[in-house]
Amino acid sequence: MTLELEDVPERFRPAVTRTLGEIEVTEGHLAIEVVGEERIRNLNREFRGRDEATDVLSFPVDEESGPGPVELGDVVICPEYCVNEVEAVVHGVLHLCGYDHEIDQGEMLDLQDRIVTGMGIEPEMTVEADSE
Repeated sequence: MTLELEDVPERFRPAVTRTLGEIEVTEGHLAIEVVGEERIRNLNREFRGRDEATDVLSFPVDEESGPGPVELGDVVICPEYCVNEVEAVVHGVLHLCGYDHEIDQGEMLDLQDRIVTGMGIEPEMTVEADSE
């Protein structure tokens, strides 16, 4: 099996491919949905208990490998709240793959910065001051 990116908008495929390559994920399917403020607020409230809009949410599916195709999950981004949409995609894909800046020692955000810098993008994302 290879990477299945047909449910990723074309403009985000280079960021997804680079991120997955950097963390050595070579197979699986993921989807990216671009939504408005109301939809991201509803998802954030329903799944994280936060009644506010945000830039990116990730919904991992297959957290353990098993037989059959690997379903990495879904990334939902809201351009209205993104400092940089490509960086938000990188952030979301890293979360799908098990990285979590809320519990690590800065590894995820360092990796994110390296990935976006390698794409010729100046890292701009900030982490919420009141991280869970």
